[in-house]
Amino acid sequence: MNSAVPVRQQRESRLLQAFVQVTATLVDDYDIPEMLHQLAGQCVELLDVSTAGILLSDQRGSLQLLASSTEQTRLLELFQLQADEGPCLEAFRSGETVTVADLAGATQRWPTFVPHARQEGFATVHAVPLRLRRQTIGTLNLFNQRPGALGEADARVARALADVATMGILQERAIRHGEVLTEQLQSALNGRITIEQAKGVLAHVGDLDMDQAFQTLRAYARDHDAYLTEVAHRLVGEDRMDPREVLRQCGTITG
Repeated sequence: MNSAVPVRQQRESRLLQAFVQVTATLVDDYDIPEMLHQLAGQCVELLDVSTAGILLSDQRGSLQLLASSTEQTRLLELFQLQADEGPCLEAFRSGETVTVADLAGATQRWPTFVPHARQEGFATVHAVPLRLRRQTIGTLNLFNQRPGALGEADARVARALADVATMGILQERAIRHGEVLTEQLQSALNGRITIEQAKGVLAHVGDLDMDQAFQTLRAYARDHDAYLTEVAHRLVGEDRMDPREVLRQCGTITG
């Protein structure tokens, strides 16, 4: 029996599930940060990449970090924004996909970003603009720890996921009413800040690293059928939920 067939079928099944989950945002109430974090994780699961990050433009047209598959990626994306150079910013500004199969040869192109990315262990990047027609609202960024361009099939999947996610954000009602779109994107960016604060609370109380804290936050939200930002607000808002209870329910701490 050809073992490649079941493997391919499993991948196709996971891919279909990913599209169904992202497409659900077109017809249902949804939480943008949770959707984008889910998309980042799906890219790592489905594609030949090590990590993924997603940047979204705010109401002033500046890029902000919305989601990442690891803490290391989050820090790299923040460094790129601070340095104001790199493949992800280039993809956003040009509206075109930027692929670099080996960052070692791109030092002159991005003299600040490339040495830092290589120091962190990244060798390649594939940055896909979140674009609908002529409007670009962010980028989906795929990083790998070994040199080599993203395969053609994986590149098509990344483009398709980015397109569906973009349509999920730019729903028809938001396209018709620009003020709704601005409010929606700004709300998502504010939610990201709250999520980072909640991660910090869980990391401090549970003696966790930031990746573990985020996974705990997501697990609690899923178990309680709640939005990620909703749980985060409950952890850092005025009527604060006890973070130890979140950690206990997720099995992170006992007692």
